[in-house]
Order: sequence, then C-alpha cells, then structure tokens
Amino acid sequence: MTYAITQTCCNDATCVAVCPVNCIHPTPEEPDFGRTEMLYIDPKSCIDCGACADACPVDAIFPADALRPGQEAYAAVNAAFYEDRAPREAPAEGPVFHAWGAPSFERSLPSDFGRLRVAVVGTGPAGMYAAEDLLLHTDAEVTLVDRLPVAGGLVRYGVAPDHPATKRIGDTFARFHTHPRVRMYLGVEVGTHVTAEELAAHHDAVVYAVGAAGDRRLGIPGEERTGSLSATEFVAWYNAHPEVAPEAIDLSGTERVVVVGTGNVALDVARILVADPEALAATDIADHALAALRASAVREVVLLARRGPEDLACTAPELLALGQLPGVRLVVDDHDPRVWAAVEAAGPRDKAALLRGALRERVDWAAPAGAERRVVFRFHSAPEEILDGAVRVTGGTDTGTDTDTGSGSGSGSGSEAIPAGLVLRAVGYRGLPVADLPFDGATGTVPHTGGRVEGRPGTYVVGWIKRGPSGGIGANRTCAAETVSTLLKDAVAGALPAPTGTARGFDRLARRRAGHVVDARGLAAIERAERARGEEAGRPRVKLGTLPELVAAARGRRRAAR
Repeated sequence: MTYAITQTCCNDATCVAVCPVNCIHPTPEEPDFGRTEMLYIDPKSCIDCGACADACPVDAIFPADALRPGQEAYAAVNAAFYEDRAPREAPAEGPVFHAWGAPSFERSLPSDFGRLRVAVVGTGPAGMYAAEDLLLHTDAEVTLVDRLPVAGGLVRYGVAPDHPATKRIGDTFARFHTHPRVRMYLGVEVGTHVTAEELAAHHDAVVYAVGAAGDRRLGIPGEERTGSLSATEFVAWYNAHPEVAPEAIDLSGTERVVVVGTGNVALDVARILVADPEALAATDIADHALAALRASAVREVVLLARRGPEDLACTAPELLALGQLPGVRLVVDDHDPRVWAAVEAAGPRDKAALLRGALRERVDWAAPAGAERRVVFRFHSAPEEILDGAVRVTGGTDTGTDTDTGSGSGSGSGSEAIPAGLVLRAVGYRGLPVADLPFDGATGTVPHTGGRVEGRPGTYVVGWIKRGPSGGIGANRTCAAETVSTLLKDAVAGALPAPTGTARGFDRLARRRAGHVVDARGLAAIERAERARGEEAGRPRVKLGTLPELVAAARGRRRAAR
C-alpha cells in the first residue's frame, strides 16, 4: 500500500521534510517546486510509513487504497507525475532508496548575535510563515500587526468554506499567536493609526505581508453597473469579511450567474453558488450567505473563458472537485468546434481531459435556466459589454453573425448576449500601494531584492505584495524563507537601522492611536465566541461578521476576567 496526496494539498512541503525515503516531489530545492499544482508521492518508492500523513497540516494525504469517494482519481494523479521523470539512481551502498544531497546550512549567525525585534504586518499565511521562521530559527521578538481585529488573512477570508481541511493550516499558525516572544496588535492599520516610519522606529526590521487586496478589471463598458461585482467581493461576502455588508449580494432574483474566468477563485465561486446549502451548513460559511443561498434562485453558473480548454487556469484538483459536486451537472458549451476538439486531443495529464465526462451541449441562451443545477464552461468567449441583465460576449458563433442584431460582423467571430442577473469578474487579484513604500503600478508589487525593499533599509516584503498574486498557501513558506534570510544577512552585516523606540513605547503608541487593539487573549475570546455560536446552531463555528462584533467579543474576555 502506498500513500497519495489529494486535492487540499497546500504545497507547504512539511511532508517532504519528514519522508525517510525522499519519495515526495517536487521538493523546495527542485526547480518545479511552486510551479506544480500540488506535491506528489512516488508509488514505486513509498514505503507506507505514514510519516507524511502525520505531518500534513491540511489532512491531504491518505493511503491510496483507502481514499474517500471522489478522491480515488488522486492515486493515478500521483503516479502520473512520475511517468515521464527520469529515474533517480539509488546509492551504491546502504539500505536506502534514494540518494540524498549533501546538507547545506545557508544561514550562519554569529554566536554573539543580538536579539532582533521584528514587526510583521499581516497575519495571513505569508506573514505567519515569516514569523514562524524567525521564532523557530532565531531568538527574535515578533510584533504581529493587522488592520483587522482578527487574525488569519487569506486562511480566514479567502479559503472557501467547503474546504475545511485547507483551513486547518490556520491551526499551525495559531500556535505562534501565544508564543512568549510574540506581541499581537490586531485592529492597528499602518498608514492610519501608525505611520510606516513610526513602526520602523520601534523595531529593528519590518516585514510587510499585506497580500493583494485589489482585483483586476475587465476594462469593458458596463463594468460599474449594478449586478457587476468582483469575485473578490463575493468571496469576502460568503466568508463574513467585516468590510463587506451582508446585503451586498442578492441572489433571490437571478437564475443564471456569469463568472468571468476559469481560475481556482472562479471555480470556488461557481461551486458555492450551486452547492447544496444544507451541505454548506456544516461549514463556517457566513450566516447571511447561508441564508441567501437557501433562498437563492440560481440554478446555472457560466464560467466564461477567453481561451480554450487547453488553457484552463484552474488546477486539476479543483476541476476534479467541481465535477464531483453532488446534484450538479457539468456542461461544456459546444458553440465552437475548437472546444471539443481540444478536449478530445488532451493527454492524460492535461486538465482539458477532465472535461470528457461533462455533458457536451450547444446551449440555447434564449431559454431560461432549467430546474437542474449546473455549471457551464463557455470557452473562446471574451466579455465585451455588461448590459442590464446580460453580458455580451465575443466569439458567440463561428458564422460571423451577431445573434442580437442579425447583422454579419465579417470577422468569423460574432457576439452573443448571455442573460445573467449577476456578473462576477474572477480574472486575478492585484496588490495595492502600501503606505509610504515604493510601489510598481505595472505589477502591483513593492520593488525588492530578495525581499528587501529598495531604498528602505530594514524594510522587507513577503507573499503576494512581494511576488504578485501567484502560488498557493504553501508557496509562502519558501517565499518567507528567502525574505527572512535576506533580513538576517542584513542584520549580520550591520545594515539594519537601530530602533529609537522601545517595545513598550510602541505598545503605548498603538493603543493610544487605534483605540480598540485586540491582543492574543482577545483573539482567543473571539475564537471561543464563534465556536459557542456554532455549537448553538449545530455548526463548527458561526463567524462574527462586523468590526463592532469582533471588538465586543474580544472585550468580553476582559470583562469576564474582572
């Protein structure tokens, strides 16, 4: 029996570190790491020790012969990764299965290296991996700062609620919230409550892990209409983000939703819209979103793609999960002969091959959405204009005829209006300028060298604000390692500006300016409050969805203590 890695793989690579026979690839030292959709176990080398399953922070590894329904395909997915890879030669001597490289120690700190005080701005995966690295490998003191009064970032507000295993990475991070060398300041915004200069003055170094909070635009007419929103806002809405109002999304009057894009966020949105609300009731989805989905009229979600099936932007695991959604039909609109030709030509490792089990249908958009719930892939169709209750797409036909006007366009690619009560753009995230830091508007990132912000000694970046919105949760681990290594090299070289303020001075400053600072004990109180609400409702947790509610829950701990 061998083990297999499944859908919720986060690329954290903790499993790689504990594997005694080096059978999990790509490793962080290999060029493919961070480029593949997940990690893979070589079934020919696995010795069934189970160490990887024990270490996995997101419960993504299972015995291949004990995979749950819907996961059986992952045994073949893992094996297929090794089919065209050159075999690794075993060492000539010794009872081991793989040759190991020589150990390397890239960091070497002097024995008299002083204790650093480092601020990490952002408590999502990137920030917490940076904090973890500092706490485990140095004796640094870490100040965690977040503009929201609750920690978690992408794990809390970005991961879909029906992916609870992925959210478990948050438990790994949470153990550092109460670390004796950590001070937490939630509800403190850099640039509003304290300036970047003030933060830097009280610390040896500052690491910004603020992510990519913006979204890319379509740049088409009608994008600002009512009923046209970003998938970013929709994801925040169903995850109870306090900056998105419960009434921001209305699903009661629309049977069809068009989602522009085929990345993982687009598939998350589609899956939530058509999933059985009672199945979602077993998750931590926002109360208001669950109520809206129970009353929803949505029966069909259209995933609009400019290119063909061969260029699907989602990962294979997410596409597999979409095709296995109970009670939901997967459809490929056969409006263009190139579409199904690409599906049939796909190789066994191509994502397009996963669409062969979908229904092939020439969809009649003039007809209302049927009673069955379904997700329709519409390829070779670019959004041209968002209308009142519809979205016009190019590539609508292969005849060069505009189906609305009856006039020939002469381009061989007509246009067509797809009726939809809601249009969500899911074409990518984008970083926003960070207070007082340089910013590259073209890439949506802060210019840096190995994580070091150009022209700002002692200032560093990590995560999406550093490299752009690419890579999953685990990719932030190697990203953070690079940034922390750069920071430590600068510290050893004496290149960090000496702080003029103290930890106690920053505490006074932050509490005076922000007013409602939540610390680790307050965060624990929020956790207890949400779990208590969940227990009353028969759910794992019910999130507090407004800033006053979060602050009040954190303060409730203090009142109880008095």
